[in-house]
Amino acid sequence: MKQAIVNAVVHTGDEIIENGVVIIENGQIISVQNEIPNDLEKIDLGGNHLSAGFIDIQINGGEKYYFSQTPNEETIQDIYDASMKYGTTHVLPCLISSSRETILEGIEAIRAYMKKHNNGVIGMHLEGPFLNPLRRGAHSLDQVRKPTNAELEEIIEKGKDVIKVITIAPECFTEEQLNMLIESGITISIGHSTITHKEAQPYFAKGINLVTHLFNAMTQFGHREPGLVGAVFENEAVYAPVILDGAHCDYAAAKVAYKLKKDKFFLISDATFLGRKVANFKWDNFDAHLENGFYRNEDGNLAGATISMAEAVQNAYNHLNVSADEAIKMATTRVASAIGIQSKIGKIKTGFPASFVTFNSDLSEIETLIFSKTDSSIS
Repeated sequence: MKQAIVNAVVHTGDEIIENGVVIIENGQIISVQNEIPNDLEKIDLGGNHLSAGFIDIQINGGEKYYFSQTPNEETIQDIYDASMKYGTTHVLPCLISSSRETILEGIEAIRAYMKKHNNGVIGMHLEGPFLNPLRRGAHSLDQVRKPTNAELEEIIEKGKDVIKVITIAPECFTEEQLNMLIESGITISIGHSTITHKEAQPYFAKGINLVTHLFNAMTQFGHREPGLVGAVFENEAVYAPVILDGAHCDYAAAKVAYKLKKDKFFLISDATFLGRKVANFKWDNFDAHLENGFYRNEDGNLAGATISMAEAVQNAYNHLNVSADEAIKMATTRVASAIGIQSKIGKIKTGFPASFVTFNSDLSEIETLIFSKTDSSIS
């Protein structure tokens, strides 16, 4: 049955349409127009704003479960359900540095879930285990390791069509291994790395155009050594995701990054859990406890984030001096472009999924609006 969303300020991702009308049918957008049809059921937004739903490519847990601890379908459902409460309609559950067995278990859980559910779980982010131990952050030293050809081949083969993003420290790879990963088609993100500004250039020249949580777990910008942060600033093609919670990076630093990166600047949650309902958590050598609204481990270091994508968008609007439309793009179109699925999700456009967020003019109120299950067969 066709329906028409009417009386809305529509943020398509390309333009803003006042008094826009969005026609939907069978979970897809059929048309974006100005004329109000007479023969369709109407959903009146009362002048509110409408955009595509948010995309979170790095989320570790939902309100109850942590994916790396329990990489199963129940955890995936928890992550998806919790994300939906905060405007996020498409997610990549993130598995951090783990054993070979846990990684394969996570891959199979995502694959099984995507076969059963036609929704916004669109794959997996594998963050590690091939990271530099000197920049491992909250990742367990017992799990961080260099790749072997055999393990890398297995992950690529088993993770086909499931792993959408893999975070690596490229200095831990041989040339053969790095080429193997590049040829796999998985989006590679550089993170938890000690590479310098100069050392980063060949990797970006190879076509790696993404880093994991700008500023965190990487070499910093200095006037004598610009670091990986400086290399990201210098290379226009490289996307820069930021955890915009005021703790993982100061808002002033984020503002500088946005001015330099422009449409390559986007938002992630990197949430350990959503909703701040889990006060204490311990798994393997990873621990986190809520302290003044942030997750920290027993050493006092940040242990993942607590913000949702909705909060990140609100923080962008309130602290980066950007328009509501610009803040929304940081969580929609730019995220999709960063991982190469901009032709599938992230816009209000004919053929795209009918999964939206509605919001008021200052983004203080954000709600998820989905009319039916969305297509998870995105590659």
